[in-house]
Amino acid sequence: MSTVFNFTFVPWFRSVAPYIHMHRGKTFVVGVAGEAIASGKLQAIAQDLALIQSMGVRVVLVHGFRPQVNEQLKAKGHAARYSHGMRITDGVALDCAQEAAGQLRFEIEAAFSQGLPNTPMAGATVRVISGNFITARPVGIVDGVDFQHTGLVRKVDVAGIHRSLDHGAMVLISPFGFSLTGEAFNLNMEEVATSVAIALQADKLLFLSEIPGVRIRPGEPEAEDNPIDTELPLAAAEQLLAALPSPQHPTDTAFYLQHCVKACKGGVERSHILPFAVDGSLLLEIYVHDGIGTMVIDEKLESLREATADDVGGILQLIEPFERDGTLVRRERNEIERDIANYSLIEHDGVIFACAALYPYPEARTGEMAALTVSPQSQGQGDGEKILKRIEQRARAMGLESIFVLTTRTMHWFLKRGFVQVEPDWLPEARKRKYNWDRRSMVFVKKLG
Repeated sequence: MSTVFNFTFVPWFRSVAPYIHMHRGKTFVVGVAGEAIASGKLQAIAQDLALIQSMGVRVVLVHGFRPQVNEQLKAKGHAARYSHGMRITDGVALDCAQEAAGQLRFEIEAAFSQGLPNTPMAGATVRVISGNFITARPVGIVDGVDFQHTGLVRKVDVAGIHRSLDHGAMVLISPFGFSLTGEAFNLNMEEVATSVAIALQADKLLFLSEIPGVRIRPGEPEAEDNPIDTELPLAAAEQLLAALPSPQHPTDTAFYLQHCVKACKGGVERSHILPFAVDGSLLLEIYVHDGIGTMVIDEKLESLREATADDVGGILQLIEPFERDGTLVRRERNEIERDIANYSLIEHDGVIFACAALYPYPEARTGEMAALTVSPQSQGQGDGEKILKRIEQRARAMGLESIFVLTTRTMHWFLKRGFVQVEPDWLPEARKRKYNWDRRSMVFVKKLG
């Protein structure tokens, strides 16, 4: 084993460890589009899900089967019909859906049963349990269109799913439901996954989809200055959804986003849209800080945003006690008013609980995070982490390669979050001229990946 591998693997594995601890015992609902299976990604997805489960995550897997059903219909010379973004399921389509579901369930269970030596599944014991966990009702007639055997979720057997998860099994759910009279209905995978996540009050809902996520400017094509928006607050997601046309196809931006919004409004704190085309996208989203897709996050009554002139008084009230005890350098009101656009803050019910400012030094490709403050009432609840992440996002958007802080008392907090100490001489020339040598603040720098 090479020395280079050692020096790359060890820091990487240490950086992943906090997320392993964080997600242990949590419940994740994973919706896998049928297109992912059709494109030959099942083996890799199964390996990643087995690894995630081995690290203590309770996994519910909901699979789709759109292309598989269409293939069956084509073989029978029967056209696939859609309306309002849903399949119209006549008798022939229902037979095709049942055949496709049975075949896919067989393939998925086989994928989790592999254990060849020298493969990621070696030594893994993944028990997969599936069953009639979904009670359905018919869609009926909508705008004059009879959807026949297409259904909607009426009820989720929460107790049955929890019993299976409690026994260490992975729960597999097909997009099928049965009415109280025993009638079968073809369901939409996305709706099933969302309904299950809400019913279980899952910690995450993740869609492995055809699209890479939601771009910062959704109406514009992929570009360096139009990357995937990795974190979308629920309120912003709702606004975006209202502005987008009604989705008709899975590749429409609003298609998965509407389900993510519904899940978050139903109590699922985080829902994700990931590309199945990227190998290991589940692992990258769950165990890497910035992830790879779009995460819609329910901040409830809490708002993480940039400051406005109306926030000056609240920021002063927050930082004043820390200025008095010497933790922060004193800032005059007119200074905060002048620099208010540099500040980000966390507000809850109209009260500011945390803030920080970013002062960029573009010539040195770095920026200073200053006035990082968390109210004593909310310390230990992750507000400092949230503000730090927002400052990092703003710095990346400016094209900066690092951020730095000057501190005299909170060195360990920054060290634990990836900062390293440097000498004051490291500072950009413009900042070095303002450095207070009497205060003897330590300088910590974090590179932005």
